[in-house]
Amino acid sequence: MSCPILYSFIRCPYAMRARMAIKLCDIKCEIREVRLNNKPDQMIKQSPKGTVPVLVLKNKVIDESNEIIDWALSKNNVFEGNLDQLNIDISNDLIKLFDSKFKYNLDRYKYSSRYVSVDKDKHKIACLEILIYLESLMSDNKWILGSEINKLDISILPFIRQFRIADIEWFDNQKKIKNIKNIILNFLDSELFKDVMNKYDVWEENTKPVFFP
Repeated sequence: MSCPILYSFIRCPYAMRARMAIKLCDIKCEIREVRLNNKPDQMIKQSPKGTVPVLVLKNKVIDESNEIIDWALSKNNVFEGNLDQLNIDISNDLIKLFDSKFKYNLDRYKYSSRYVSVDKDKHKIACLEILIYLESLMSDNKWILGSEINKLDISILPFIRQFRIADIEWFDNQKKIKNIKNIILNFLDSELFKDVMNKYDVWEENTKPVFFP
């Protein structure tokens, strides 16, 4: 294996944050775009749970997005020195909050048809309340906790983007999350976002490798 292999799906927020980490850390990998309703056997053999992202290394497989981020940072910690210890602790707590409560409510709001007896609006407001809490920790910066992009940004902005997409007009009219709205628009306009959202043909066996970034 000449370089790591990343199984990915362009719209998946977990895969998106893994791609951002790999891009920012300037790690070359072979990217294999998959369709979640037709996952390749090669991916399932490497990770039987069948979710993306999956990073195949020479001696191991990483199939959790947070672990892929940490692996990339272990190779090239581009965020080192950007935050003090207090803000690192806040960042870690916020990532856990978004991976648990925010994602739980986001799924039941955005994909309510997949669940039985779900109050869509209740989960929508629950997500908004988490964003209002996040807003209370922020100031007028380019990114969530400062002027430089950090692990927190790449970890949670894909999920905030998903929440916004569900009802863009409603989201953009929320007055209590002014800084978050500015940051999400900055994120969507960034070269980083554009680079990690490049479209790839669906990978098939015996096709020529495609490399990222």
